[in-house]
Amino acid sequence: MHIDLTGRTAIVTGSTAGIGLAIASGLAATGAHVVVTGRTQARVDEAMATVTAAVAGARLSGVAADLGALEGAQQLIAQVPEADILVNNLGIFEPKAFFDIPDSDWLRFFEVNVLSGVRLSRHYAQGMAKRGWGRIQFVSSESGVQIPAEMVHYGMSKTAQLAVSRGLAETLAGTGVTVNAILPGPTRSEGVNEFFGKIATEQGVTQAEVERDFIQTHRPTSLIKRLATVEEVANLSVYLASEQASATTGAAMRVDGGVVRSVV
Repeated sequence: MHIDLTGRTAIVTGSTAGIGLAIASGLAATGAHVVVTGRTQARVDEAMATVTAAVAGARLSGVAADLGALEGAQQLIAQVPEADILVNNLGIFEPKAFFDIPDSDWLRFFEVNVLSGVRLSRHYAQGMAKRGWGRIQFVSSESGVQIPAEMVHYGMSKTAQLAVSRGLAETLAGTGVTVNAILPGPTRSEGVNEFFGKIATEQGVTQAEVERDFIQTHRPTSLIKRLATVEEVANLSVYLASEQASATTGAAMRVDGGVVRSVV
């Protein structure tokens, strides 16, 4: 299968590191013009340099804005009024006991993880529908299906993304615009690396040992028995953005290493 997205413009939110950066690289490799986004210009420039080094002839532009806030979304829309592909990847996570999560954290997780994608989808989906082609993705998580007790607020936001994704797909029925959610499992992203690295230092063990213990203790249903790579997650995103994925919409596509014990 050869995926060619030449002539398409793709926005990937939160694409200066981790899964978002891998998706940006993957889409650039298909010929798409990729808009890299992050909160600071320095991070955006660094990410663009990384993609350029990995993908010869990559067509990129960058927008520095806090897309977890309304003002940031407005900045992006003003600079990039139209797009063919929107990957709502921006997200935050933080392990915290339920009884220690204040209202402000619940609101922050909902605004960053859910409303960021709602705001951008509300704008870009309308143009896609008028043109008769588009791809919208929400990078959710297996935590949206199996809520982790160690971060209920995060799980809540990921479940909400699944609801928005399916509802938007229903709204856009027959328009040529597909909307899907991606459910990664534990993935070796920049944030996860930092988190596990900190634990390893505190416990005086290797990061590999921390990762193995996490899978055994917190994700024992994993079938691959390891963390996924960001590239493994990005591969699914690139496919869902392709012409070939035209019959896949309203779906929650798992790339979770088999963590979710379900046949569908």
